[in-house]
Amino acid sequence: MMKHYEMTDLGLLYHFLGMGVVQTNNFIFLHQKKYAMKVIERFGLKGCKSVATPLIANERLCKEDGSEMADESEYRQIVGSLLYLTATRPDIMFASSLLARFMHNPTRKHMGTAKRVLRYVQGTFEYGVEYKKGKAATLIGYCDSDWAGSEDDRRIALSTAEAEYVSAAEATSQAKWLRFILEDFGEEQVEGTPILCDNTSAIAMAKNPVFHQKSRHISRKFHFIREAIQAKEIELIYCKSEDQIADILTKALSKDRFVYLRNLLGVKTVKGLEGSVDK
Repeated sequence: MMKHYEMTDLGLLYHFLGMGVVQTNNFIFLHQKKYAMKVIERFGLKGCKSVATPLIANERLCKEDGSEMADESEYRQIVGSLLYLTATRPDIMFASSLLARFMHNPTRKHMGTAKRVLRYVQGTFEYGVEYKKGKAATLIGYCDSDWAGSEDDRRIALSTAEAEYVSAAEATSQAKWLRFILEDFGEEQVEGTPILCDNTSAIAMAKNPVFHQKSRHISRKFHFIREAIQAKEIELIYCKSEDQIADILTKALSKDRFVYLRNLLGVKTVKGLEGSVDK
């Protein structure tokens, strides 16, 4: 980077903004172990029994669930702490984002769910994000939607395919922005960015204009995905549902499914990495 930016070499980086950094010849590993431990202790859960997943599979939260009101200040502090932890722990991104929907008037059920996420963190202090060295900076996207997953706002009558289509359009928007950013960093994406979708009907809808007549109720702003495909900025590709990494970012999963996708996401423990060192 010194060839592109004016900077001083202070040697290997070990800590940055509360993050721990482990560097070897094979990878760079980022974690927030110390911060996570402080969060657990701060909210009185030090030494608590850990759980295997941050959320219970298929459990849904809503604004009014019949339970009593919880301490709003404490709830907001927990959720804020979890959101900061997602910098190196994308495996709790969905849980943290879900809890953030209930910052106003949280209930005891919301608080219980937030503390469950903390219990999951308790058992995964050593986890962080692995970045392997030597890999090309190739942008790849995954898109998925949890159809009618919210109890509070699932009033729009979209089919599963249409919901996936909207999700693909949002992913396309993000891909176009990230392509622009990478080009600024000297990592221009020459080929179209592959976006993996597990719904063949949504892919057909994006590639075939005839399908637009059947989806007039979808906002026109989502149809720009066809222009991006024609301009070869993106390439919408089918992937099997079991390989859809975006599932871990859109819904609560069973233990086996969650652990499998967490590994694909690159969230691992430093002790299990080849050539790792203790810091």
